[in-house]
Amino acid sequence: MGLVERVNAAVDAALGQRIVGCVILINRDGEEIYARAAGLADREANVPMRREAIFRLASVTKPIVATAVLRLVDLGLIGLNDRVTRYLPWFTPANPDGSKADIRIRHLLSHTSGLTYGNVPADASGGLSGPVNSLTETLTNIAKVPLAFAPGTSWDYGTSIDVLGGVLAAINGSNVEDAIGRYVTGPLGMADAHFYVTDRDRLTVPYADGNPPVRMGEPHAVADRYGTTVFSPSRILNPAAPQNGGAGMAGTADDVMTMLEVYNGNPGLLAPETVAAALANQIGDLPRREVDVGKRFSFIGALLDDPKAAKNPCPVGTVDWGGAWGHNWVVDPVNRMTIVVCTNTTFEGCNGPFRDDILRAVYA
Repeated sequence: MGLVERVNAAVDAALGQRIVGCVILINRDGEEIYARAAGLADREANVPMRREAIFRLASVTKPIVATAVLRLVDLGLIGLNDRVTRYLPWFTPANPDGSKADIRIRHLLSHTSGLTYGNVPADASGGLSGPVNSLTETLTNIAKVPLAFAPGTSWDYGTSIDVLGGVLAAINGSNVEDAIGRYVTGPLGMADAHFYVTDRDRLTVPYADGNPPVRMGEPHAVADRYGTTVFSPSRILNPAAPQNGGAGMAGTADDVMTMLEVYNGNPGLLAPETVAAALANQIGDLPRREVDVGKRFSFIGALLDDPKAAKNPCPVGTVDWGGAWGHNWVVDPVNRMTIVVCTNTTFEGCNGPFRDDILRAVYA
């Protein structure tokens, strides 16, 4: 059985029971070796999933924003060691001991800033739900809460990339959308990757974990091993929602593939040395969560350094991450392979067994 047959079998086994619909794309050496849209974009209306379906991207927004920042680095418009206050003078959260924090751009890219999802105040938003206010107001409220740790002393996942979005907007003299369009989505032709939906008829209906999965309400809370997350499906349709760089975009699987291929053989947008840095360990030996065993962190995602410990079939040097609405992706520079899995099922498509089933099928 070849790769195509193995991946098809994994998809077929999950459809209807764990996954409502998905689009899976796999490239090797820049050439497409697998592409399939399967299942339903809207189960209740019996609308089939199509390759051009638009998904709420959640944290798949993060590497897009990170790529824009790295493009600015190449253009000499920002430095990795620059203080955030150079661009956002008012963003001055305190360290846990009350002293003034010194957050650098590299801290934001690598999630070593001390900004965590656990310390987002009630009057701010991480981008999936919550208050609808301007990005400046969102970040100002986040900055009022002390950091979880002093920058550079630990690692934890959070709103770092939302702050980077604010930095991008400040440098570009625009909103985040226009900055992303200027430096990444425009040059790469990512036509549907925006902080709004280009075609509502192509927007997938979101579902939550269950057997079968449950159509999400507004809002909708979903629990997993990390806790309970509240989702707002209508948020992407609200032009007043802040343009959160950590979770606020929508786009197609092809948009995501186009962006990730920048790191795996599509030259032009970033300098080769910048690509290498983006895929390298940027946190040294800083501790990560128990569930992240065998992995470090780069500028765009988790970096595999011990496949056995991580129980992961990919080779050392592979970078991966996902999006809570139901997505996961892999950049494997060893085999020159890029994998994009977009689903409309939370959390199964992001960090559930379906993610692992696809990886095992690819690497069997």
